[in-house]
Amino acid sequence: MSVPIWLDCDPGHDDVLAVFVAAHAAELVGISAVSGNAPLHRTVANALIAVQLAELDVPVHAGAAKPLTREARHAAHIHGESGLGGPVLPEVTRRADPTPAVRALLDAAEARDDLWLVAVGPLTNVALALTLEPALAERLAGISLMGGAWGPGNITAAAEFNVWADPEAAQIVFESGANLVMAGLDLTHQFLIDRERIERVRALGGRVARFSAELLDFFVEAYERSYGEAIGPLHDPCSVLAVTHPQLFASERRHVAVERRGELTRGMTVVDRRSGGMPEAPNTTLLTRIDDAGAFEALVAALGALP
Repeated sequence: MSVPIWLDCDPGHDDVLAVFVAAHAAELVGISAVSGNAPLHRTVANALIAVQLAELDVPVHAGAAKPLTREARHAAHIHGESGLGGPVLPEVTRRADPTPAVRALLDAAEARDDLWLVAVGPLTNVALALTLEPALAERLAGISLMGGAWGPGNITAAAEFNVWADPEAAQIVFESGANLVMAGLDLTHQFLIDRERIERVRALGGRVARFSAELLDFFVEAYERSYGEAIGPLHDPCSVLAVTHPQLFASERRHVAVERRGELTRGMTVVDRRSGGMPEAPNTTLLTRIDDAGAFEALVAALGALP
């Protein structure tokens, strides 16, 4: 049986690929959008475009338009002003479900005891749900999140974008007691897309594959402009694959906390990797290695199976 997944996201190029992988490899129960890579009105529209292109019967719910205590910040330098720079975006013909994201997530978790929450944007929606209903942490099968790092950040020297965007929300999640699986930058930078792989995606020929290739063209060009290499990490599909293809990963149990006040380190995930002394009790399964070739084959299988 397919694993049931609720996807909380901020589309974003790699978020859309996460939607496509989840649609193929899991039972995608619902999607909630949050402000992150782009403003909320765009992340909702982009999620609707993804389900529209893939012809999915999956509801999309609007969530938080800003972090818990801070102003919203976005990532136009990587994702463009729309959040999905590159292809000509189709007219949005789907409509978001009127149920607010947090309520819809809580209802979905109440209806079953095997639901995985895959969170690949800032963790505002997730933190709000856990604050409203702390028992959600035990009711979920787990929370697989893309965020943080134990090494360098990307938005700052110390912080990864999703955690940096709402560190207060991230700390609520890491303190929740949920079964947490973390795909940080040290992991996601092992799953890379380059122009050769993009051409393989394009050659699949379907509407979803062609759209994905155009997204990835822009994504890789943005990384080349920003970082000097025509290669980009596919962050968000990793958190879906951690649930649907766990055999692709190696992991360690570690304690993770979030720095919320540091002048230079706000949004840093402090991962206790000490092997001696008195390390903190683990609260997170930290993904450390991914089978890059196997992950790409799983992505190709998903894109090839969709319209």
